Amino acid sequence: MELANKKVLVFGSGKSGIGAAHLLLARSAQPVIYDGNTKVDPQTILDKIGEKVEIILGDLPEEVMDTLDLVIMSPGVPCDLPVVEKFKEKKIPIWGEIELAYRIGKGKVLAVTGTNGKTTTVTLLGEIMKDYYPEVYVVGNIGTPYTDVVLQQTENAWTVAEVSSFQMETIEEFHPVASALTNITEDHLNRHHTMEEYIRCKARVTENQTAEDCCVLNYEDEVLRPFAEKVNAKVIFFSSRRVLEKGIYLEGDTIRLKDGGEVIDVVKTGDLQLLGLHNFENVMVAVAMAYFAGVPMDSIRRTICAFRGVEHRIEFVEEKKGVRYYNDSKGTNPDAAIKGIQAMDRPTCLIGGGFDKQLPFDDWINAFDGKVKFFALIGQTAQTIAGTAERLGFPKEKIAFCDNLEEAVKACASHAVEGDAVLLSPACASWGQFDNYEQRGDMFKEYVHNLE
Repeated sequence: MELANKKVLVFGSGKSGIGAAHLLLARSAQPVIYDGNTKVDPQTILDKIGEKVEIILGDLPEEVMDTLDLVIMSPGVPCDLPVVEKFKEKKIPIWGEIELAYRIGKGKVLAVTGTNGKTTTVTLLGEIMKDYYPEVYVVGNIGTPYTDVVLQQTENAWTVAEVSSFQMETIEEFHPVASALTNITEDHLNRHHTMEEYIRCKARVTENQTAEDCCVLNYEDEVLRPFAEKVNAKVIFFSSRRVLEKGIYLEGDTIRLKDGGEVIDVVKTGDLQLLGLHNFENVMVAVAMAYFAGVPMDSIRRTICAFRGVEHRIEFVEEKKGVRYYNDSKGTNPDAAIKGIQAMDRPTCLIGGGFDKQLPFDDWINAFDGKVKFFALIGQTAQTIAGTAERLGFPKEKIAFCDNLEEAVKACASHAVEGDAVLLSPACASWGQFDNYEQRGDMFKEYVHNLE
């Protein structure tokens, strides 16, 4: 679609919406910023855009709908809202911010999705690509909107994108040359309502791929192994549990890549700075995608051995009085939080709880495996988590309800002794008490630093 002089509704005034508006203006379109939240400050939006554009808050008038050529959805806006259904009835094209960026951008795209492991994998993959190729952009759900970088791109660009199920809802032509699905577990059911719909949205990352492309899949995932038969791209499996006939796998303490008849020793896990089996899986995904993208193994090996991990994902904060404090604020669902507790090698005082995404907590509690000596709970899910923990045999007297994160940090510090760990790994989203998981993690680190 030629965007010049088209009237385009940008649904959502957050980071993605502002990025989309900038890109539309650069393409001589006429963006209209729409947000259903009437408390949003229009001047703040205008200041971020830097140009005068039309802004509509609250209800969207029917007469405005009838003038639209296109709608750009921000990923945080559900696609089943009544107003979105009206767009569909009126046959107004609906794209996501990712789709808009892809249509205008240049070069090749590597896209990673899945329930957990995306951020670490994308960050590592970005570092591998940057160490070998001169023009690499790391974008998407990881922080920088894809729309922010496309005007800088040349045909030699490589875009490494972390994409969510929300973003995959609204693609049409989005076509990564290499894709990956790290794993599929329950998440975002408050948005997608069923696991079937959640899986369908995740799987769309492969929708436009061809036999010339590749798709990296988790062999140990019960959803993804059979899904391989539906993928048009060349499938590369990864496994942390078995030797594969073809693909990348962990054998003993060595990650190996089997490409045709050749077996390549990629790295020994002891040479990595990342902790935990889940991180070895993240390394495998990044290595497989970079290798497909033409990066030599020597370059890959050098980068993965130097990589120290990402902020808010089992991030070591500080040691005080012999107690080690870890920030795993990125553990926003039970499966991610399981990885956090599995990475602990000492008695642990755990902080959990937050926004209710309507997920069960049984598997998380069962994964404690005797490591959790004290459990501080905060947020909307505190009572639900406590009920699950008690039902599964966790001692009631070792559970504390805290009004806020600062109180939880202090409670854990008072129960921890030399040789213990204090871990923030909430198994829940941050919304309600914090703007995002980054803010939650930053506040945790501040509270830890302020402990006497």
